[in-house]
Amino acid sequence: MSAFSQQVKGNWNELKGKLKAQYADLTDDDLLYEEGQEDQLLGRLQQKLGKTREEVETEVSNWSK
Repeated sequence: MSAFSQQVKGNWNELKGKLKAQYADLTDDDLLYEEGQEDQLLGRLQQKLGKTREEVETEVSNWSK
C-alpha cells in the first residue's frame, strides 16, 4: 500500500472537506474514494485541478499531517 493510500484511507472525510474548501468546483463524485481505487481518485483530481499526480499527492500528504 502506498503512502498516499494509507493517508487517504485513514483520514478521507477530513481530507475531502479540506479539498472541497480549497477547490469549490470539486463535487462528491470527483472525491469518491473506494479502497483499492486510489489511482482513479488521483486521476480525477489531476484532471479537475490541472495538477500532476505528484502535486496532488504532496498536497494531500501535507494536509494529512
